[in-house]
Amino acid sequence: MGFLLKISASIDAFNRFVGKIMIWFIFAATVISAGNAVVRKLFSLGSNAWLEIQWYLFAAAFMLGAAATFLNNGHVRIDVLACRLSSRTRAWIDIGGILIFLLPLCWFMIDFSWPLVARAYEFGEMSSNAGGLIRWPVYATLPAGFVLLGLQAVSELIKRAGFLAGLEPDPFAVSDELEGHVTPPAEAALETAGEENK
Repeated sequence: MGFLLKISASIDAFNRFVGKIMIWFIFAATVISAGNAVVRKLFSLGSNAWLEIQWYLFAAAFMLGAAATFLNNGHVRIDVLACRLSSRTRAWIDIGGILIFLLPLCWFMIDFSWPLVARAYEFGEMSSNAGGLIRWPVYATLPAGFVLLGLQAVSELIKRAGFLAGLEPDPFAVSDELEGHVTPPAEAALETAGEENK
């Protein structure tokens, strides 16, 4: 299990690094968007290439940053139900969700999208807009994003199994604290601490 936890830590570190790069992609898209608006208003100039690079950057940030969002527990959950369950129950639900839904989805999307990227690269597919960009780099963010998300799913699976085996800390404690939720075991601990302070 120790070896698997090291693999998990390596995946986490890589996706955390990619997530930090994606912050700069969002910043670049914002600056380009503002620059385009100013140039268009002041000088009546425009460029399809500059317009397209904005959504290329946004698409990359969205797809490649999904794994970092998963790492930081930033995806939508049904908190009304989840916060009422114990951490162990939530870990089992996560394991089931990763194995039954997330990993098969990642495999399907990679298998589905890769031929589109290869075809666009082979034929040098270009934007239909005058002065537009080549298409394969933005297409490539789809399989690349699902590869990263699939790797992060494996990492989260390892961490949930490690938690259930008593080798990893509660994966929900930090996110619950930030969101103002208290899981039942934590609530019991708070009550015990309160009684000791009386």
